[in-house]
Amino acid sequence: MSVNKYKLHVLVLPEDRANSQIANGFSTDVYLSTWRIQVLEEAGGWMDVLSHFRLDHIVGMDRFPQRMMVLLIDFDGRQDRLNFAKHEIPERLSDRVFILGVFTEPEDLKVKLGSYEEIGLALAKDCREETDMTWGHELLRHNAGELERLREHVRPILFSGSL
Repeated sequence: MSVNKYKLHVLVLPEDRANSQIANGFSTDVYLSTWRIQVLEEAGGWMDVLSHFRLDHIVGMDRFPQRMMVLLIDFDGRQDRLNFAKHEIPERLSDRVFILGVFTEPEDLKVKLGSYEEIGLALAKDCREETDMTWGHELLRHNAGELERLREHVRPILFSGSL
C-alpha cells in the first residue's frame, strides 16, 4: 500500500527480509493507521540502508516535510553502529529519521520471541500502549533513546485512532 505523501506518513527501510517481516508484522496491528505507513523493499545490508537513504530518500524528505523514516538495521553486536548511522543523516532531517534494530540479528530475537511477524505485532502493541514488554528485551533495549523519540513523533501518526 502506498501512503499519501502530502499527509503525515512513515516510510520504513528494512535492511533485510527478517527486518521487513518484523515491519510487516508491526503493520498488522488492528489499531494502526495502515494508510500512513509503507514498508519499502529490503536494502540488502545495514550499509546499503544508509546508502539507499542518502541516494534515494533525502530528496524526497526535503520535498515532503510530512515524511518520517524508520531505518531498520541489524546492530551486529556493535555499540557504535547507532552513532555511525546517525552521522549519515543530514542534520536538517535528524528529527524525522529513526534508526532501530536488533542488537545482534533478528534471527537471535526470533529464537526467543517467536516469528518475525509476532515480534512486529508485539512491538506495535508496545508502541501503541507505551509499554516495554517487547521493547525491553535484552536484544532491543538499546533502542530506548530512539524509541522515546519515535513515540513522541511517530506514534501519534500511526495510532491516532487509538489514542
